Amino acid sequence: MAGVDGSYDCTVKSPLGDQNLKLTVTQDGDTFTGQASGAMGASDVSGKVDGNTLSWKQQMTSPMPMTLDITATVDGDTITGNVGAGAFGSFPLNGTRTA
Repeated sequence: MAGVDGSYDCTVKSPLGDQNLKLTVTQDGDTFTGQASGAMGASDVSGKVDGNTLSWKQQMTSPMPMTLDITATVDGDTITGNVGAGAFGSFPLNGTRTA
């Protein structure tokens, strides 16, 4: 078990400014389920776990519909990664596990 379970307070540096989100993760073997919620709404997420790296696709509806391609690595109580937004590029994700 890689120890990726938990809740994380994250920030994505996007062209629309810092986007704060709460990410919850529950690992089950090489997959995970959870939820991502922030100012633009909440959605259930599920994806793959490879060691301590999470990867998933997430649908966004505001300010426009698009599919985000997210990869993040958990190191202790820190999570870092990238949010791919298609033609808009890729944006850094950083966060910390909450108690």
